[in-house]
Amino acid sequence: MDKRALKHLLKTSRAQIAPETHGLPRPTGPGRRAPGLSQHQIDQLLNRSLGTYRHLEAGHADSPPFDLLRDIARLFGYNEQQWITLCRLARGENPPGPLYDTSGDAVPSAWEDAVNGITHPAYVTDASWNLLTCNPQFHALFDGGKAPVNTMRWMLIDGREQLTDWETAWAPLVMPQLQNALATRPDDKVLSQIRDEVLADPVSRPLYDAGGTSIHPDGDERPIRHAVEGPGWVTMCVAQPLTAPGSRFMILVFRPGARRTVPRPQMLQAH
Repeated sequence: MDKRALKHLLKTSRAQIAPETHGLPRPTGPGRRAPGLSQHQIDQLLNRSLGTYRHLEAGHADSPPFDLLRDIARLFGYNEQQWITLCRLARGENPPGPLYDTSGDAVPSAWEDAVNGITHPAYVTDASWNLLTCNPQFHALFDGGKAPVNTMRWMLIDGREQLTDWETAWAPLVMPQLQNALATRPDDKVLSQIRDEVLADPVSRPLYDAGGTSIHPDGDERPIRHAVEGPGWVTMCVAQPLTAPGSRFMILVFRPGARRTVPRPQMLQAH
């Protein structure tokens, strides 16, 4: 626990919330009064025993429970980055999940400009793999010149004809991604529907039931038939917009023809 940084974060956050916005009076009486909510008022609003919040802000709570931290973060109106910071300062670890159920559904509009400035096929999806934005190069990858509405559904159901060696090079690696996403988002209707369609297919069901350990494709190279350039390989570069847990930013480096055989380092490191 970083007591000093945690105290500064919490004290600054509660100072920005007027008690009146929660139907509470502004504290009066002798002594110096900090702006915003009092520590006692936070206990009231969170329905916690007296002194719970003061104990945390003072740095006396070892490994405070995530449910307390979540309630505080929501009261303070934190975004996902602030939520992660709170958990790291208070517990020394990342939170077990996003702060809000809707996190991962939207990304800042600046990502559209960023994606359009990339020369390789590139796109951004939300936590349900719904396409949020992409560049023309990504559209050109697909038969008909139009990218799919949901990239997970395309990889597992609609795009099999374009995905070379689908049963061995794609499905065993993509199925675990779907399973992992459903484990963290069990109420996701889009992903649940995709799972149901996969399980209803006699070809894909055994591959889904087999499971696997691959949950992200960063750095993977897989065979594909480009709608314009023909057979080739895509190398996947994956990142995540920090404001939207579960979303993903993908750059696909396409190379036509046989797999690239020029040796290159697996990882880039500073020397």
